[in-house]
Amino acid sequence: MTDARDQQVTADARLDVEAELRRWTPEEVVEKQFLPYKSVRVLKERCYRRQVFHHNDGGRITFTLEDIRRENARTAVTPAVRGGAG
Repeated sequence: MTDARDQQVTADARLDVEAELRRWTPEEVVEKQFLPYKSVRVLKERCYRRQVFHHNDGGRITFTLEDIRRENARTAVTPAVRGGAG
């Protein structure tokens, strides 16, 4: 029983590492809605202008999970705080 649990934990850890190393194409990012873009063309244009975190792998635009996290953090809206005491 413990051996099966250890194998599952090891498999989950391997999947996490593989996910961190995976590169996503702009098409996949738009399709899976990782970023708030509905058009691949617009996403690519923003990358060409260096307005979006991404990688240029051999001249191809790709995204890592870190790029996606950073871009989501960059575009996050901070909630307004109501001023004044009571």
